[in-house]
Amino acid sequence: MAKHEERLQKVIAQSGLTSRRKAEQLILEGKVKVNNQLVTEMGVKVSPEDKVEVDGVPLEKENLVYYLLYKPRGVISSVKDDKGRKVVTDLLPGVEERIFPVGRLDYDTSGILLLTNDGEFANQLMHPSKEINKVYVAKVKGIPHKQALLKLQKGVISDGEKLKAVHAKLLSSDKDKKTSILELTLHEGKNRQVRRMLEAIGFPVMKLKREQYDFLTLHGLNAGEYRALTPKEVNQLRSTSTKL
Repeated sequence: MAKHEERLQKVIAQSGLTSRRKAEQLILEGKVKVNNQLVTEMGVKVSPEDKVEVDGVPLEKENLVYYLLYKPRGVISSVKDDKGRKVVTDLLPGVEERIFPVGRLDYDTSGILLLTNDGEFANQLMHPSKEINKVYVAKVKGIPHKQALLKLQKGVISDGEKLKAVHAKLLSSDKDKKTSILELTLHEGKNRQVRRMLEAIGFPVMKLKREQYDFLTLHGLNAGEYRALTPKEVNQLRSTSTKL
């Protein structure tokens, strides 16, 4: 039986309830029971036969689902908003599972956003050590020269934090309107990172879109539309997120 046991926090994450990191926090806060016994320490393993409760509610195993959403501007990357604004899960009304976004896109940023109920999968993709390419296209005020773009790749300081791009290139420019279109590839996913980086070098963002997440693109989707990831795509993402 031992070979079928999994760490408690992993089982909670795989149920779709929350991420593994948050599951660990729930355990430490004394909100998890196994077979009616309170568990407050890491290291406990459980089998499928064990009864797990979180906040007094029995854990039920959901079918794991994975979606790609073309997030429009003006939507919150969350499952709820205390101000009553539209959230990304509102755009997937036919999905019954308790899905949540993998990472986030800013309110005013559009593009690829993954949603799932697989907390372990989400945690792997978001881990800082995973070098997953995220490609953004930004319309900015001004026309940056080559040295400015190289500065983005070397790293800029914003609010005491070093931010950098893997690649940065000029796609097009409009000399009359004094605007340009840039493409930036990031591995990091820090809060408002693209906007902060471009503002730091003097080219504020007018419009921003995430065009690509690893090998995934928005092909075939309009803003607000979504599709299920194929098993092959999920396995490919798992392979990416578990590489050394």
